Amino acid sequence: MKKLLGVVATLALVGAGGAFAQSDGLADAVERSKTMVPSPPWGEGDQVGMANALGQGTWLRCAAHLAAPDAKAYELSHERSNTMPLSPFGVPLKYVYRPTVGIPGTLHAFNGEQVESGEPGAQGTQMDALGHFAILPKAWDGQGEFPAGTAQYYGGYSQDEVKPAPDSPLLKLGIEHVPPIVTSAVLLDAKAHNGGEALGAGDRVTTADIKAMLESQGLSERGILPGDVVYIHTGWSENWQDPAGDTPYYGMGPGLAYDAAQYLAEKRIVLLALDNPFTDPVNDGALQGKAGPPEGVPDGQPFAIHSFNLAEAGIHQIQNARLGDLAADKVWTSCTMILPLRSRGGSGSPVRPVSIGVPGA
Repeated sequence: MKKLLGVVATLALVGAGGAFAQSDGLADAVERSKTMVPSPPWGEGDQVGMANALGQGTWLRCAAHLAAPDAKAYELSHERSNTMPLSPFGVPLKYVYRPTVGIPGTLHAFNGEQVESGEPGAQGTQMDALGHFAILPKAWDGQGEFPAGTAQYYGGYSQDEVKPAPDSPLLKLGIEHVPPIVTSAVLLDAKAHNGGEALGAGDRVTTADIKAMLESQGLSERGILPGDVVYIHTGWSENWQDPAGDTPYYGMGPGLAYDAAQYLAEKRIVLLALDNPFTDPVNDGALQGKAGPPEGVPDGQPFAIHSFNLAEAGIHQIQNARLGDLAADKVWTSCTMILPLRSRGGSGSPVRPVSIGVPGA
């Protein structure tokens, strides 16, 4: 609640004496924010990673976008349904819609639905908790019992501290610890950088690509700031269709290169989201064991971006972001708001990210 009140207080700066964006300017807000964003190391017992950077500095940058006269709101999530594409790593999601009912002796009629099966936090546009991924000291050979007890999580937490029993919720690093993510966002248009062609299966967005996109989009001077959210538009979401049919969306996809993950961690971003299913690049056939991982992936870590972001860098992730509208309007910077559900002990959550920014700005 204190953090939300802080957001309100910061945005109140917009009111008196004209729009904040007009009086101070976005560039001035960015400059003023630089001394207001905290830096690691974080305190003992930390469970939110780079989300510690959120606060007055990131809210100040947001205020300038919200106050801009021509700003628009953009939905960055897909609609959820029984017919949307489904992740092969999550239990299929199924909603049951109940009949219209009433209360005897009243004029009321009402409707409802329920989740019959599935993992809401692993399907559709969803966000990973830091406790979603851990790292083993050596690769499991698939023989015998899985050595879960040796897993190491973000912040040095052990398996016993995070998930001491097979049926235990996450006792540390669960999604309920994520604060409201209200901050500035940078959109990098990898599809445009690729000559207007959507990236294909296994294609990687490298550090060199990120630097080139910042330059071509006029963001070299601003760069990527501590506390930013980074959105990367690959164009792969053009394969998202509902009903899903035989779409290849969840069978493969482009993703972030390992060197780029390290680069973004150095920039101290809060969250990364691509319009792809896995964040990591996945070659055609890899999920069926018919192909290996793309070039540059560390040995034994086909999902190295997940491991690095969640278990090492403390950077949250969103999968299946809907970034086409933002890219089409060339909204390279915006105020973004991301609120996962506070499901105690959850490893992920459905999420509805939004961005507010000026088209063509």
